[in-house]
Amino acid sequence: MFPTLRLCEAISAPFKRAQLGLFGGKTRQSGNNVPFSKKKTRRTWLPNVHNQRLFSETLQDYIRVKVTARALKTIKKHGGIDKYVMKTKPELLGWEGMRIRVMLRERQIAQGVVDIPAAANTPASPAVETVAL
Repeated sequence: MFPTLRLCEAISAPFKRAQLGLFGGKTRQSGNNVPFSKKKTRRTWLPNVHNQRLFSETLQDYIRVKVTARALKTIKKHGGIDKYVMKTKPELLGWEGMRIRVMLRERQIAQGVVDIPAAANTPASPAVETVAL
């Protein structure tokens, strides 16, 4: 159920808040406020984040997740959270997205919708035969 180390390495990002939801690549931006007096002051802009309940067709249940407006539009474009999570790159999903992807994959394998890859059936360290000359 939990992502493997290889998956966690693929989703490391400096904006930790984006790891806890579906942010679609949005991060904090910084810049200057420039008033009429031309005295610049630094400021930041945060992503437009909402708490949403999205229905998963595979799980037949709602999933509560923090999602940005951009990611929500992309989810609707793909046709649901299941298709979005399966098609999106791991770098854009973050920890929460990869957790949802693993949950969906496990349910699909349990239902027999998706076959288990051949690489998963083989042992991690195959026995090597040595030939003595």
